[in-house]
Amino acid sequence: MGCSLLPTSTRETPAPVTTPEVAASVPGAAPLTWQRAKSTWTAANWNELPGWEQDRVREWWPALWQGCVKPAAAWAQVCAEVRKLGPQWGKQVEDGFVRQWVQSRLQPWRVSAPDGRATGLLTGYFEPLLEGRRTPDARFRHPLHRAPQGLGTRKPFLSRNELERTPEGRAALAGRELVYLADPLDVLLIQVQGSGRIRLQDERDAQGQPKVVRLAFGGHNDQPYVSVARWLVDQGAFTLEQASWPAIRNWATANPARVDEMMHANPRVVFFREEPLPDPAVGPSGAQGVPLTPGRSIAVDRDSVPLGTPVWLDSTVPSTWSANGSASPAAPLQRLVMAQDTGGAILGAVRADFFWGWGDEALALAGRTKQNLAMWVLWPQGAGPVR
Repeated sequence: MGCSLLPTSTRETPAPVTTPEVAASVPGAAPLTWQRAKSTWTAANWNELPGWEQDRVREWWPALWQGCVKPAAAWAQVCAEVRKLGPQWGKQVEDGFVRQWVQSRLQPWRVSAPDGRATGLLTGYFEPLLEGRRTPDARFRHPLHRAPQGLGTRKPFLSRNELERTPEGRAALAGRELVYLADPLDVLLIQVQGSGRIRLQDERDAQGQPKVVRLAFGGHNDQPYVSVARWLVDQGAFTLEQASWPAIRNWATANPARVDEMMHANPRVVFFREEPLPDPAVGPSGAQGVPLTPGRSIAVDRDSVPLGTPVWLDSTVPSTWSANGSASPAAPLQRLVMAQDTGGAILGAVRADFFWGWGDEALALAGRTKQNLAMWVLWPQGAGPVR
């Protein structure tokens, strides 16, 4: 597996570590298992990871480096080495050398549910780019808000219905408006995704172009999350298999009088904080507090997988559809990613939300991602059971 490959740079490279794999440490014995609150980890061998030898793991290195900015205790030694090597090290060596580095320092563990189920669900998310205004007008009249004062002192906070339709709720949001959007479906989109970029139509940058700002996740009202897609399935709008973001948009276009009813089916409201966007190539911050890397960051249930953990995914890319209605063959999605985010609907042992990035292509992919999933976590060799 590429152990003869050498780095293409003269920069100092790490010496390999020869710690044996945990899964093979006791021949003939049952694999070691660790229990998490919502998952079971079973020690595995590298040859059990489908597609492991084919991934361009150099592309994963910057996401690892970001994660090592805020490492968990078990990662102190590994992350010290990662930080010493730097964020560009992966670009200076061959994929095989990065793979050798990973295998000599980390141990794979198959993730399953406590009942033994080892397959789950992969969905996708992205960072929307939406049109907005600082001040409302006849078209841009749907606000996004900063967190109300006292949000953390009352749990749960007011529901969506209470915030929008009661004097107490309107008072809590008064003066907290950040921007106004033209479409309530855009409000739904950015609240589901958790962050977004807003191109302000009434504010200009130094080049005279509409200023683009980022709205990052700023909290929520601790009400239960209800999927509007699930609500629409229950309403008979489409089947569970047909549920997707395009299907939701199509239903809203055909049923404008019921859009408000759909929005209020979900009592959870997400609040935002504004951040500058000096580098459009840098992703939003996830729950780990580090920028997300398109195609290499995922959201997880932290009771199954701790934030900052490398994860091997075995899934497929969502199919595309041709003009005649035929679907393209499913392509493998087998790659190394970092668990760097969470989400209200991302719950369970074998569950991940794949960050596709931003732009129209990311929107199209995220809206269609609903794939079967198997996953393995990579944990430092010699480290104790994860808590």
